[in-house]
Amino acid sequence: MRSGLKIEETRLEPLLALRAAVGVAIVIGSALWLVSPAYAASAALGAYSAGGATFQRNWRPRKVVALGAGAGLALSTFVGYLAAGRLVTFLPLLAVWAFAAGMAWAVGSTAGIVAATTVGGMLVTITLPTSIGRALEHAGVIALGGVTQAVLILLFPIRRWGAHRDALADALAAVADYARRLRHDPTAPFDPEPLMTARDAAAVTPSQARTRPPVLHGPRGLAERIRPVVAALADPDVGAPAEGPGRDRARELLDAAADVLDAAARSIRRGTPVEVRPESTDVLCVDEEHDMLEGPARRAAERLVELLGEALEIAGSGCAPGRAPTPPGLAGAQFLVRPTMLRLVPVVVRAVRRELRRDSPVFRHGVRLAAVATLGYLIAARLPLGHGYWAPIVSVMVMRPDFHRTYARVVARLAGTLAGVALATGMVRVLAPDAHVFGALAVVSAGLSYMLNRTGYAYSQCFTAAYVVFLLGMDGQVWEQTVPERVVLTLLGGALAMLAYVVFPAWETPRLPGRLADWLAANGRYAAAVLRDYAEPTWEHHTDMRQALLESREARAAWQEAYDRARQEPVRPRGLTLREAQEAQEALKGFGRAAMLMEGHVPSADSRFVPESERFAEALETDTAKAAIAVREHRNPDWGRVEEALRAWEDAAGNGSPVVRREAELQKRALEDLATAVSRTPLERDVGSAREDQRVRAAAAAEDDESGPVHRGG
Repeated sequence: MRSGLKIEETRLEPLLALRAAVGVAIVIGSALWLVSPAYAASAALGAYSAGGATFQRNWRPRKVVALGAGAGLALSTFVGYLAAGRLVTFLPLLAVWAFAAGMAWAVGSTAGIVAATTVGGMLVTITLPTSIGRALEHAGVIALGGVTQAVLILLFPIRRWGAHRDALADALAAVADYARRLRHDPTAPFDPEPLMTARDAAAVTPSQARTRPPVLHGPRGLAERIRPVVAALADPDVGAPAEGPGRDRARELLDAAADVLDAAARSIRRGTPVEVRPESTDVLCVDEEHDMLEGPARRAAERLVELLGEALEIAGSGCAPGRAPTPPGLAGAQFLVRPTMLRLVPVVVRAVRRELRRDSPVFRHGVRLAAVATLGYLIAARLPLGHGYWAPIVSVMVMRPDFHRTYARVVARLAGTLAGVALATGMVRVLAPDAHVFGALAVVSAGLSYMLNRTGYAYSQCFTAAYVVFLLGMDGQVWEQTVPERVVLTLLGGALAMLAYVVFPAWETPRLPGRLADWLAANGRYAAAVLRDYAEPTWEHHTDMRQALLESREARAAWQEAYDRARQEPVRPRGLTLREAQEAQEALKGFGRAAMLMEGHVPSADSRFVPESERFAEALETDTAKAAIAVREHRNPDWGRVEEALRAWEDAAGNGSPVVRREAELQKRALEDLATAVSRTPLERDVGSAREDQRVRAAAAAEDDESGPVHRGG
């Protein structure tokens, strides 16, 4: 309940809300003036849904999202009307459409939310037309609402590339915050989510690439490269000493780096000139003769100053005409390609096909959505209430693939609906408005709903409910008919959504060992790729290291999402308790951090090679791959090859790099911590084996009981 009613601290976007509300006002006013309130309701549905879709996080142009939402609503309305004459035709269509909307989550959250909106459109607007011709007209009017929002976005762009600028600025600010925390805690953790978001934002279509601002071309890669360098500088094992003048100098450099990165982030976010304090610029001047740092720490400091200079140069180019300078090493790199809408079709088909399996949370969400939509429609149709479609709409709009968000949104939806209906009812009784005043109140409610869209679902739903009441009042529905019905049907829809997750759940808790194993294997490949770059620093090894890093981040993000969901599920742990999961998570973070420290000292092509690292890389990749299988099967991992390779490295210490070897020792220590976290005691293994034997014997006995009558009858 606390989660559903939480107020999220976020920046309001009043201009975006005003533009979307103006789009709703244009279509409502035009339809009321030229046609009728029924057409105005259809047009308002299309414009409101299209405007709401543009507030979802999506890196495509907002006008494309608005057009897609309007077209989807128009199609669902027309197809729904064709089958709406009889339950025998409409219910199968509703089930298939709802299942497809649930499977749209395989593409992303924006696609899933917009697809759920089309299900709601199918349930509402099929009650408005009276013939196929009128159904086509209403579908066209709904699509026109989406077109209106797209045209307004085209004519009145607000902060063009604003979301992309924010994503890049957030990435730089995250690295700046990391540098500041390293001043006090050299082993501070770093959340790579801002860097992952910036990478998603950097993927553009060819047409977007031609118009992308120069400032968005280079700083993301610099943020990626600065992160391991500041970590290597701060670490007392491979960087600055733990105490003394060297540590003080490292703290000064880290503080100056954070100041420079924050200045670059502000410049990119606002499009203003870069402003850095003179004190920070002075600190970044490395005195070759009198500098306090030596060895690897000195090399890290020099590399950090070089990268920060590139960041300032690129950020400064965003305020002047011309193209941003390309960072060294990226001259031949291509921009990240995002498929166009037509080329997106096979991508969507492949994504949905991957989720068509029984253990997939997306597949289970689609099944739940189809069952709840049809069951809610049948139950509401049998109740002595009007507007029975409201119950399945509530269910469809609040349901998410995971348990926690579904329950939180049910609470938020109920609270918001009650408050919104009460507010709208009071205004109707006081004002006694006509159709035009109802339309004006609907526009104001839509604008407030857009405004509060990112402050919490309950607060946005308050004005969404008021918007629906005013919209129905514009069509002649009096408030006494809508208010009690809407409250009862909201309760019914929320109850069905909650019950669906109990009957057919998709818990993340049993999948924690698999997610942990994926993260372990990905981290092992990343660490091995970094070590191979030490053995032979080539462009191919640099590319392999970068790809392994991205796979490791994806695996970590999948683990983190599953772990966060599992902590909020009322399910008994299976195979991995939450305490063991937390300890294993900390160990794998330490393992990844050790690999990142290695990346901070990766040699150039003309540097000294470390041939011993190749053998350690092979042992590390092999042992982590086998340990991932052991974690999935609830067995204890073994690091025999890693220990043997590290001993051989120590015997050849005179020919290797002591810094790299120390980092390898950090990796081994982290792997030992992981083994301690997930290992089972002999008693636990004996109990587990006994329970497994019991399950096998019970299954065999059940098979014998089932096959007995067949043999006797045969």
